[in-house]
Amino acid sequence: MTAEARGRRLLPGGKTAVERKWPDSNSALPEERKPGKLGSSPAPCRGHVSGAVTYLRPCGVRGAVAGLPLLGTRCVPCVRCASAEAGSASCGSMARVWQQPFLNVFRHFKVDEWKRSTKEGDVAAVTDKTLKCTVYRVRGAVSASNYIQLPKTSTQSLGLTGRYLYVLFRPLPAKHFVIHLDVSTEDSQVIRVSFSNLFKEFKSTATWLQFPFICETGTPREGVAFPGARWTCLQLDLHDILLVYLQRCYSHLKGVRLCASMLVRSLYTSDLCFDPAITVAEARRSKLPVTPIPREMAFPVPKGESWHDHYVHIRFPSGSSHVPSELVQKSGFPPEAAGRVPRLLPSPGACSKPARDSRARVVQKHDPMASRWATSMPRALPEVSVSCERSEVSRVAGPSDCIQEPSAWVEATDEHASGDGLHVSACQPTVEPVAPEDTAPHGPPGGKQSLPEAALGKKRFQQRSFLPDPILRLKGVIGFGGHSTKWALWAPDGAAVVYPCHAVVVALHVETREQRLFLGHTDKVSALALDGSSSLLASAQARPHSMLRLWDFQTGSCLALFRSPVHTISSLSFSSNGELLCGVGKDRHGRTTVLVWGMAQLGRGGEAVILAKAHSDADVQAFEIAAFDEARMASCGRGSVRLWRLRGGALRSCAVDLGEHHTLEFTDLAFGPVQDGHTLYVCSRSGHILEIDHQRMAVRHARRLLPLQTPCDPLAQKRTFSSGPGIAINSLSVSRSACAVGSEDGYLRLWPLDFSSVLLEAEHEGPVSSVRVSPGGLRVLSTTSSGHLGFLDVPSQEYRLLVRSHTAPVLALATERSRGQLATVSQDRTVRVWDLATLQQLYDFTSPEEAPRAVAFHPTQPTFFCGFSSGAVRSFSLEAAEVLVEHRCHRGAITGLAASPDGRFLFSACSRGALAQYHSGAPRCPVLRVAANVVCQEACPSSSILAVSEDSCLLAFVGPSKYTVSIVDTASLDELLRVNVSALDLAGSCLDSAVALCFGPSPPSHLLVSTSSNTIAVLDARSGHVVRELSCGHPAACASLALSADGRFLLTAAERAVRLWDYTMQAGLSCQVCATPPPQVYIGHSEPVRAVAFTPDQQQLLSVGDAIFLWDILVPREGWSPGSVQGAPGPPPTCEAGPGAGELEGVAAGARGAPRQVSESPPVLPPQPGLCAGPPEDFDGALFPSDRSRGPEDLHQASGPSVLVQKEAGRAGDGACGVTGGPWDLGRRPHPCGWPSACSTVGARARPPARPNSYRHFTARYKASSPAQGLSLPPAGDEWLRLKAVVGYNGNGRTNLVWSPDTGFFAYTCGCLVVVEDLHSGAQQHWLGHPEEISTLALSHDAQVLASASGRSGAASRCQIRLWDVPRGSCRQLLSHHDTAVQALAFSLDDRLLITLGDCGDGTLALWSTATCELLSSTRLPEPVHGMAFSPWHTGELACVGQGILTLQLLWGQAGDVSLQAHREPVPEELGVCELSSLCYGAAPLLYCGSNEGQVCVWDTHAGCCFLAWEADEGEIGVLLCSGTWLVSGSNTRRLRLWAVGAVPELRRRGSGARSSSVFLERELTLDGAVVSAVFHDSMDMGVVGTTAGTLWYISWAEGTSTRLISGHRSKVNEVAFSPDESHCATCSDDGSVRVWCVASTELLIQFQVLSQSCLCLAWSPQSCGCPEEQHVAAGYSDGTLRVFSIPRSAVELKMYPHTAALTALAFSADGQTIVSGDKDGLVAVSHLRTGMTFRVLSDHRGAPICTLQSTRKCGDFGAEGTDLWLAASGDQRVSVWASDWLRDHCELVDWLSFPAPSLAEVVLAAPWAQGPRPPPCTVPPQVPSCLPPSLAAFCPWDPALLVCAGLGVSPEVAFYSLRQKQVVEKIPLPFFAVSMSLSPGAHLVAIGFSERMVRLLDCASGTVQDFAGHDDSVQLCRFAPSAQLLFTAAHSEILVWEVTGH
Repeated sequence: MTAEARGRRLLPGGKTAVERKWPDSNSALPEERKPGKLGSSPAPCRGHVSGAVTYLRPCGVRGAVAGLPLLGTRCVPCVRCASAEAGSASCGSMARVWQQPFLNVFRHFKVDEWKRSTKEGDVAAVTDKTLKCTVYRVRGAVSASNYIQLPKTSTQSLGLTGRYLYVLFRPLPAKHFVIHLDVSTEDSQVIRVSFSNLFKEFKSTATWLQFPFICETGTPREGVAFPGARWTCLQLDLHDILLVYLQRCYSHLKGVRLCASMLVRSLYTSDLCFDPAITVAEARRSKLPVTPIPREMAFPVPKGESWHDHYVHIRFPSGSSHVPSELVQKSGFPPEAAGRVPRLLPSPGACSKPARDSRARVVQKHDPMASRWATSMPRALPEVSVSCERSEVSRVAGPSDCIQEPSAWVEATDEHASGDGLHVSACQPTVEPVAPEDTAPHGPPGGKQSLPEAALGKKRFQQRSFLPDPILRLKGVIGFGGHSTKWALWAPDGAAVVYPCHAVVVALHVETREQRLFLGHTDKVSALALDGSSSLLASAQARPHSMLRLWDFQTGSCLALFRSPVHTISSLSFSSNGELLCGVGKDRHGRTTVLVWGMAQLGRGGEAVILAKAHSDADVQAFEIAAFDEARMASCGRGSVRLWRLRGGALRSCAVDLGEHHTLEFTDLAFGPVQDGHTLYVCSRSGHILEIDHQRMAVRHARRLLPLQTPCDPLAQKRTFSSGPGIAINSLSVSRSACAVGSEDGYLRLWPLDFSSVLLEAEHEGPVSSVRVSPGGLRVLSTTSSGHLGFLDVPSQEYRLLVRSHTAPVLALATERSRGQLATVSQDRTVRVWDLATLQQLYDFTSPEEAPRAVAFHPTQPTFFCGFSSGAVRSFSLEAAEVLVEHRCHRGAITGLAASPDGRFLFSACSRGALAQYHSGAPRCPVLRVAANVVCQEACPSSSILAVSEDSCLLAFVGPSKYTVSIVDTASLDELLRVNVSALDLAGSCLDSAVALCFGPSPPSHLLVSTSSNTIAVLDARSGHVVRELSCGHPAACASLALSADGRFLLTAAERAVRLWDYTMQAGLSCQVCATPPPQVYIGHSEPVRAVAFTPDQQQLLSVGDAIFLWDILVPREGWSPGSVQGAPGPPPTCEAGPGAGELEGVAAGARGAPRQVSESPPVLPPQPGLCAGPPEDFDGALFPSDRSRGPEDLHQASGPSVLVQKEAGRAGDGACGVTGGPWDLGRRPHPCGWPSACSTVGARARPPARPNSYRHFTARYKASSPAQGLSLPPAGDEWLRLKAVVGYNGNGRTNLVWSPDTGFFAYTCGCLVVVEDLHSGAQQHWLGHPEEISTLALSHDAQVLASASGRSGAASRCQIRLWDVPRGSCRQLLSHHDTAVQALAFSLDDRLLITLGDCGDGTLALWSTATCELLSSTRLPEPVHGMAFSPWHTGELACVGQGILTLQLLWGQAGDVSLQAHREPVPEELGVCELSSLCYGAAPLLYCGSNEGQVCVWDTHAGCCFLAWEADEGEIGVLLCSGTWLVSGSNTRRLRLWAVGAVPELRRRGSGARSSSVFLERELTLDGAVVSAVFHDSMDMGVVGTTAGTLWYISWAEGTSTRLISGHRSKVNEVAFSPDESHCATCSDDGSVRVWCVASTELLIQFQVLSQSCLCLAWSPQSCGCPEEQHVAAGYSDGTLRVFSIPRSAVELKMYPHTAALTALAFSADGQTIVSGDKDGLVAVSHLRTGMTFRVLSDHRGAPICTLQSTRKCGDFGAEGTDLWLAASGDQRVSVWASDWLRDHCELVDWLSFPAPSLAEVVLAAPWAQGPRPPPCTVPPQVPSCLPPSLAAFCPWDPALLVCAGLGVSPEVAFYSLRQKQVVEKIPLPFFAVSMSLSPGAHLVAIGFSERMVRLLDCASGTVQDFAGHDDSVQLCRFAPSAQLLFTAAHSEILVWEVTGH
């Protein structure tokens, strides 16, 4: 059925109705059709009759109509459109026939009746004297209020399909006008195209094009119509406008709005290109190959005169392929009118302002038949695409090499009427997009001479050209992702990976790191696909409207460019042979659309064609074509898995019956291997992995990945398959034998296809967004949402990181000369340092709380400076990896940083207008001067807001306002010059403001200023005179600019383009505007370019925005030698060699098994020159080594059931080097090949033996304190404090738990204490004596002696080993031998011997006599040992495990000396590459060993061989216990398992034929952390287990339950608060938990957990709040939230956001109805408890963190009204006291105290964190308050008029301040600065905690003191209970409860 037949329906009487489809109308308009008529339109096979003239054109004729006008009404059998190439309809389209050959729009829609059109404002029909006909006048002061609109409403459509729109109008003199056209595209997108003389420049968005209509001369104001404005025929090629500027296909004209002020005659549409100056008679007489204008459209021309004498013709755009190449001009403009030619573009980009109005005209002699359009020949497109569309613009140039914005060039012609036959052609530049990959110079089109050549001569022009063209080539990019981080593909050979970097597609060779770049996209790439033969690469960009590119992958050339019918394509997939390409996206209705393109003809000159298209209501997240059958596809999405099939040109789908899984959100899918052609694997966000038989359309298997259970989860009931949330799986990939899975928890896991056991896993820093298995199956590519891309090499178990990137736009950059380094700051709150030679990241700095804004390198020293949003300016040392100094002289965000080239000064500017000067040449970089209100406060952060001259004498900045630029002396900051930038453009309609600055080389001393009017003013820096101006020619102001060292090249950035100017040629040609070579424009960024710079060697340049681009400057070396530039160094040296010896050693260790980290402390490192080993934990401004910049780590092999959980050990955050003492972490330099960095345990930095690959090794928690010396210990029996209880268990220890079931003795460690507890009554004994954290315990077999070991307390000391007499509870002997730490202790069978094992740093095995406590023997072991045990059968035999089994036999000599005879057995080959990590003896002669890969192997000690092994866990087995027929295993996967091994002795007799099928798993429990200690009854039915979470569990295998015995915080405890009746207390910690305890029993009752946040402060509501059931606990968190918990209901009652910074202090008002909170920025907020509303914010302490808040009832008159008295103390030693009555919203300041702080030279503190033999003193800078003790203040309970204060002062002391006397009345000296303080409510006692690990109790009445030890770290918390009977103290995570006696 034809299109015409489908549009008809029969009417009664034999008539036919035609439904005329109005494209954007809601309904069709049926009209009755009679013979010869179609409504009121012309007949369908007939031209529009105008004056009895009909135009005939035979079928098949293209271009202009080649016919002659005839009289009559002769029918034309077929009227074809002017160009089928342009997408016009066929000759059978009824919608086009009735509009042919042209249509008078005003007549057709009867504008005079105003029924189908509308008018608004001053619109009237008048008679024009020139045209002698009726026209419409539209006038008014506001164009938007006076207009003619067609059709009447915006919901209707004109439906005009003509390609050309002719507007016959005349602008009113000295007025503005606007023409709006609403054009519909083929995909029904409406684009507004506007033309107006209001517009100053071209602007383009996705839905709006704005073209300026500018009159050149004779204009009162630029743009306004001149007095002699003439009637104009504006001819618009709507097809080309959409195609060139938006890459869209034109469908029809929807609407028109003609706005004031103008006269308009009519509008016409046609598919024919008419020439208005040629009449029908002239065309017939001269036989010209043109289309004359119809008589109805013609303007009247007086006889004998030229058409151009009276009218103007504008054809836009002019570069149309439908214009004849040789047209004839018979008439011309009068000479006086030649300068008044309107045009549709802004002034040429290279023209400066003074010469804009004096543009030279080009005069040529010509033949009378010469072409008037000869200079406007269409230029060849840079690349040929399938749909003949223009490519995305990368470099934009016109025919005269004059740069313009992306738009077409408009032709307006005038002709001389003089007798010499000369004519003037005022031709506007066109736009030719040039792809950045095109490197060949572009000559004039067609080999013809261009306009500048004709005007100046070819030789002269070549001297002024900018060559080579292009002069830049993109060398490399640093970045990954953009639109998504899920797209990264393997090349079919596995040698390269392909990934998007925003708008660039990168192919990276994994070995050489060489990049191949695929350039052409103009927006972020949303999908990628690569065919199986590595010949075709497909890429889709997000906007505009999903453009697709097909590339030849081998050559990098673009084969095709075409548009997708859908919006953003989210997925692409190639068939295995590359003949089909599938894409998935959304159409304009939001429906999922699947498209299939055929690629068969692509390589043979054809194009990609759509084979099938299908719509689906199902969500599609992933789509893939089956490798075994290209006609079969599969998709998955939210709640659906569908199978697709392409058959007979149709694409059909069928949903898989998912059953109970139909509600899951599926994220990715993969077909099984080719040999298994029936399996489809699908993963989901709930952790499910489904195996689907796609032939049977059924789910075959379902598995689920389950997360770890949080500590608050009840563990009595095991989590089932369907209960609880699973770990979201984002991606999976299948090879022949394995399936790789990437999940939200940051793990990449490799499974066999039966999912029986996980083969390999790697932990990443962020969620894994995609995984891809290489074609060979030996490598797994992974990407993360944090911008990392790397791959796991399966054979070597090594992870190599390929790409690191910023995850947000880059804000600024700085380059370093000597090392060739680049520093960038980004909105992702990171500062990163890169190597320019390798493009690899060297360091990264992360700030979670303050954003970096600016960065600058020191010119001569290895340091750089960074400015932050908080106003801080920090200096970092790249050699020592530490903060050198921090300054906080700014109160606003830093907006600019600049260092003088001589290195003497540093300058910083902030958003509050301050300018600071620093002496950067001095060691501490002191602040010299701070000038207020001199820098513009409205300036955006920019690298170009400050500029220092090359001679370091002048500093320029924007300020004091944005309209001025100031130049000052760098040494004195005296103002030398102030330039008013707003006066530079007197003709502008608005004031100019300065945007960016740059000094030129000296001499001459020039300052370049970028202005908001898109110009660059070159000023004389001495006088301020304007030397010249450069017009940027782009709509946005230049945000950054840079000048090369020799002054030849100027680099500018605006929006997404980079422009490079020949600055020297611009200077020489400033007066010859037309001949000035324009800049070359390059794009490639998908977001605005924020900063540009030249590299130090001047051979390359950098641009940053969405990513970091490195460009090569292709300048011939003979034309520009960098050596001629003074001070320009050569390229930085690159390291071609591999890693050093230390690095190779670390890599070798990593090949055996990747490292894993357990504890929170850093390793004990030897002293390293210039490297600070660690800071105080709460250090706020420093940068320390950490693992933040590393890629995935912690690879280990394991096996087990299909349901997995996370492993406990090996988290980056708990890593050995992961010191996160403040908000900043410094990432060490990664290895160029992606090996683990120096901070990982297998590091590249030379150090003592690397930490073994086992979590069994003890690493002491990092401590920023040292024990005090010379304590004032109380005499025995007279102690004021008695240690009552210890809350917590040290989960950092190893085997630090002992229990004797026979005697009931039970002991464990907490810090440096041995806690002996009665399991029945809960009573505790505490054995003190160790100065450091206890690492391990051992109990003799008779339970009479307990051995404990701790680390060394100083560089000169050794580890302590104490032997305790258990019955007496006293230490009987102190032993010392090991240097670093003791890993394990063991007693011999007869308890006569004690053996001690040093850790990996010590490596010795010591043997002691328990009777004499003498050292009998000491042996250095040849390899790391993970565990040891004495034989239960032979007293003189023990075994050690590590890389094998080492059996040691004790040989006694005659003199009583002991020697060791060793025998070593390696790990059996059957176990693979692993190490043995644990051991225990079973029934004779069996020895059970656990491995770090989860296996348990059984050894026959008699035969010395392993005869049995089985997979016992997925992680490392750290604990093994055996008794009788039972074996208990504990691992770092948090699993505790009970095995029945009764059949193992029988299996030993079978030897090598033994099978593990006789070993049964009886029970399994999952705990809250990795198992580090365990002890069980001989019957193995019950026992106690310790975990790294700091919990002791009672295990009952009979009941299958686990019960908490001891529980504590995992991280630092920040606050303790008591209930009013003291029955309960609450604690908060950095682990994000709030725990409520029973004070009497110290039993945990309630726990509130907030993930990913730290709880920093706590307060319990007072008793006056009401009845007990209304008790509340308020907690403040690091994200600024405040949560109120209801204790009786155990629930969160309120959540508030009173702060944007971390909360540091909380207090309830006396009535309990108001909460006062303070934050890190010094703000104090007051909020209602009931409503959660914050009704008052006090900023008096702004700039320093609030350390203390306390509120009490007001007692006495202190000169202020109020019911409450409260205080606030901040870190700057200021205390404010306030009186308030919150019910009346009254708050009044009572007193303000400022305590003096010592000078910088007086504050010298020891640096206990420096791990050198003699730590040097560390001078604490006063600018870093977090290095200093906190400000402590409290109301005195026994005297309400007294205020007790402590903190940093001139000397350590406690001050008593009288609020009545307003002075300090008493001072009590202290030995150290206090870090915590509490006042007893019952007695005159003050408890003070020090960082020296001691607590001092001060009796204020008598002045006596007592000191108490017991903590192993700084005592950060002291709190008296309300009854004054208890004192709680805390150091890190341990809480000690003291009983107050004697007071």
